[in-house]
Amino acid sequence: MTEETTAETGARRGFRLHNIAVPARPLEPALYLVATPIGNLGDITLRALETLAGADVLACEDTRVTRVLLDRYGIQNRPFAYHEHNADEAGPRLLQALEAGKSVALVSDAGTPLVSDPGYRLAQQAIEAGYRVIPIPGASAPLAALVGSGLPNDAFLFAGFLPTKDKARRDRLAEFANAPATLIFFESPHRIGATLLAAADVLGAEREASVCRELTKTYEEFRRGTLSELATYYEEHDNVKGEIVLVIGPPKDEPATAADVDAILADLSKSLPTAGAATEAARLTGLPRKVLYQKLLDMKAANG
Repeated sequence: MTEETTAETGARRGFRLHNIAVPARPLEPALYLVATPIGNLGDITLRALETLAGADVLACEDTRVTRVLLDRYGIQNRPFAYHEHNADEAGPRLLQALEAGKSVALVSDAGTPLVSDPGYRLAQQAIEAGYRVIPIPGASAPLAALVGSGLPNDAFLFAGFLPTKDKARRDRLAEFANAPATLIFFESPHRIGATLLAAADVLGAEREASVCRELTKTYEEFRRGTLSELATYYEEHDNVKGEIVLVIGPPKDEPATAADVDAILADLSKSLPTAGAATEAARLTGLPRKVLYQKLLDMKAANG
């Protein structure tokens, strides 16, 4: 992060789209969290390009990876390495840049910063120091996997990477067993088979799931089925390659048994009149109110 003249800074603030030079406006002082493509370099937003080109300081996990993106769009900004191994040294330097009134853009190797990468630490420090933090949204592997999986997306829970040890992995899955949401995990190709076996055991063999591999890349693949079916497939195909997102559907509601219905009606009738208890029981069980009303009358008659 060396000092530059105004002319030098102005010369590099811009990007190219189809050989058309686009100038980038100077940015206000802040920490910008910029989402970058997860595979296809065309999945970058115009706002992200302008931010990468216009930032006074550009921080990234791996300068070689980020350089490929910058070269694709003719961005001359020089990336500065910030990752888990140099965070203690690089983090304070980035905060000093913010203190000096500079704009700092942070990118991960792919996707949205702070999602399973060390950027969280820097953002937290910037917020605590009173600096503005601005997200520049874009590509996200968990969301791409969710919408491509075909599984319910009205409620979802992203849980990052599962533990590598089998017992710890199963214990972690058990924590999510009854969550009324679609589950999203990152997983490595050499562990996906073991993870699917554990998930089938803990969450249920018939639970719907999707293994989403190499998202947005040339060999993008969505393999859908039950956890049992997917576990069998990956047990037979152990040469899997590429980045994987595992999406597991929510648990299915089990129909209430006759004993469950009787217990619900008995409990509700203690605090509600017959009609009100039948109405509430219908909402809870999905059974017809008229049937439940008559059942409650029969239960009361049998009990005197």
